[in-house]
Amino acid sequence: MTGKIFRYVFIMGIIILALCSALFAGLQYSQMKDETYSALKQEAIYAANGVMHAGESYLDTLDTESRITWIAENGEVLFDSEFGAGIANQSIYTEVVDAISQGEGYGIRKSESSGKDTMYYALKCEDGTVLRLSKPLSVIWSVLVNVSPVLWMTVLVLVLSGIFALRAAKQITKPINAIDIDSYERQEVYQELAPLVDRIREQNLTIREQIDELTRRQREFSVLTENMSEGFVLTDINGVVLTANTGAATTLPGCEAGESLAECEDKTVSEAVKKALGGERAEVYYEQHERCYQVIANPVIYNEKLIGAVILALDVTETVQREQLRRQFSANVSHELKTPLTSISGFAELMMADLVPPDKSREFAGDIYRESVRLISLINDIIELSRLDEQTVPPEKEDVDLYEVAEDVIDGLASAAKKKNVTFKLEGDRAVIRGIPNYIDEIIYNLCDNAVKYNKPDGEVTVTVKNTGKTADITVKDTGIGIPAEYRERIFERFYRVDSARSQDIPGTGLGLSIVKHAAQLHDAHITLESEADVGTTITVSFPV
Repeated sequence: MTGKIFRYVFIMGIIILALCSALFAGLQYSQMKDETYSALKQEAIYAANGVMHAGESYLDTLDTESRITWIAENGEVLFDSEFGAGIANQSIYTEVVDAISQGEGYGIRKSESSGKDTMYYALKCEDGTVLRLSKPLSVIWSVLVNVSPVLWMTVLVLVLSGIFALRAAKQITKPINAIDIDSYERQEVYQELAPLVDRIREQNLTIREQIDELTRRQREFSVLTENMSEGFVLTDINGVVLTANTGAATTLPGCEAGESLAECEDKTVSEAVKKALGGERAEVYYEQHERCYQVIANPVIYNEKLIGAVILALDVTETVQREQLRRQFSANVSHELKTPLTSISGFAELMMADLVPPDKSREFAGDIYRESVRLISLINDIIELSRLDEQTVPPEKEDVDLYEVAEDVIDGLASAAKKKNVTFKLEGDRAVIRGIPNYIDEIIYNLCDNAVKYNKPDGEVTVTVKNTGKTADITVKDTGIGIPAEYRERIFERFYRVDSARSQDIPGTGLGLSIVKHAAQLHDAHITLESEADVGTTITVSFPV
């Protein structure tokens, strides 16, 4: 702004100076011209008197810078101080015509002899001849320049104009530059600028409030997106990532600011993004690092114009696995239910058709009873698992002594253990936890039941209860057939049984360890498994105290 004011003031000074100089020069020129005419007239009068008394010889004796021309009444040149008498007739020129008719004449024109602009003054002599004196117009300008201080004044005025223009510019802009727009207190400013300053302050306040609001919203948005486990990405119309949360780095390939998701390595994701950028919603699934992700891509439309896309990536691995387990569970349940029901239906059909001999009726009835018991046990386990899955178990807990529960379970399994000649040992001390008695009993019963079923003849089952201060642990150790390493991660799945010849003929539903797992989760307990094929298995459940 200082530069603009300086230039404006300086240019105005130059313009005013130029106008004043032109006016001064014009006045000087007019004055010099009048003085030159007066001088020529005076010289012409003296010269005319001399010529009338002394003749042409007088003209040769004159010492003057003016050109003298003596012209006859018919315009013939009788004498010329520069070009002699051989020049053209002069009767056609205004100053000569005026001198002959009016006694004197003057004018400014270009000389035919010299080719320069010239001032002429002509005087009629007593004998009717005309005596004319002239000077080049350039003489006036040279005299004007030499005698006039205009040039030096111009230089001086230009320098002073620059100095004063710069000083004036600084003085004008100093209070403007000193205005603090961020200060809401009234400051000393030019009266003309006061409304503008107040308006700027109001606008500044509005902008600051809007920025604070945008910052707050941006902070809230960042907090929300950064605390999402799902991946969140916003792209522009070309699919270039504008913003992405931390979760997107693990769920979407190539999700970095400035990168194009429409050109990412995973074709499934890129096609979904391209579809969203085309104005359509897209929903796809893809796998990465043994995880399954669901990608939902939606177009972003503002003022009926597509401006980008928003992509949400969800880790649906557990959902997919649950669905697979559900289908597997349904298939297993159908198979497990079909087997005893088929047997029961077959026996009943034979008995109904009187195809069973009387001596075999008791045996068939026993088979029907055993299959019914197996079916009831399976249904009870399924119902128990369903209740655990749906978490419909009452949350009320009470003090439960693991040692006492273990004693009751061992007593209940004494008959089954005796049939296989398996010995039970109970070790440890009392360990009281807060839990649901029925499910604590289910945990210990299923562990001990499996230890008996999968044990060797003359084997041993050791149940140990221990309170570590942080946890209450119950350990069931057997000397049975053990679990091969490749099956250990799956034994807690529903209906899963180790596929070996030794376990094929062992009765069971395959749900016992699944019930143990879910009941332990209900009590925030941790399960540890150690096993070696043909040596035995040790399972420890640690309850928090």
